[in-house]
Amino acid sequence: MKIKIYLDKSIEENAGLYFDLAKKAKKKMKGAEETIEKSKKKLEKIKALEAKEQVEEVHEKRKKEWFEKFRWFYSSEGFLIIGGRDATSNEIVVKKHAEENDLIFHAEMSGSPFFIIKTKGKNPGKITLEETAIATASYSKAWKLGLSSVDVFYVKPDQVSKQAEAGEYMSKGSFMIRGKKNMMHANLELAIGIKNNIIQGGPNSAVKHNSDKFVKIVQGKDKASDIAKKLKKEFNFHDSDELIWHMPSGGCKIIR
Repeated sequence: MKIKIYLDKSIEENAGLYFDLAKKAKKKMKGAEETIEKSKKKLEKIKALEAKEQVEEVHEKRKKEWFEKFRWFYSSEGFLIIGGRDATSNEIVVKKHAEENDLIFHAEMSGSPFFIIKTKGKNPGKITLEETAIATASYSKAWKLGLSSVDVFYVKPDQVSKQAEAGEYMSKGSFMIRGKKNMMHANLELAIGIKNNIIQGGPNSAVKHNSDKFVKIVQGKDKASDIAKKLKKEFNFHDSDELIWHMPSGGCKIIR
């Protein structure tokens, strides 16, 4: 490296000149570093936005299945389970989607959804019956009341009727059950999982079996909307409303 010495200047003046030049160079370097750092942050934001757009594009392109308008999950044995979210969807689930060989579940209390095992003529095993009972219990009013378990029954579609007894009235989403009920006792537990950018919620065993990633949900003090925000980030999923769709009625918290 060559250093130019000005003969018309003293040693101190030459040193001062190079000191000033060094300060300017250092300042320029700092400015360049700041520019590079800002560019990196901008690039990261662009990449994150592109990733989000790709996820949204995949989601928009996917045609939703008919059952995704209800609560739903697949059992560990591969049976499709659907359930009502409110009085209107309870009515639709039972009246439109309960077929001859299906099984209909309901908690032994008011404020319960109707859940249906879509059997397609096959016999569901014990695990599917238990998982459907758990979903029925967990999405019932029992969650909000803080109960840890409730009784659940299941019947065949021909035992469920909209025709009330003389002098009685059947409100929307309610049905008359006739004949013998098959009783079960179910604990309250839920999980929310994701696979192929599709969210499903249900019993721990079923969701774990059918998801690439999942978390368990238990009774707690957090709002469903707050849980959805956390899961949206964790699952890299774009729609909080769809996550809330699978939440129970009442406070929650996530456990690992």
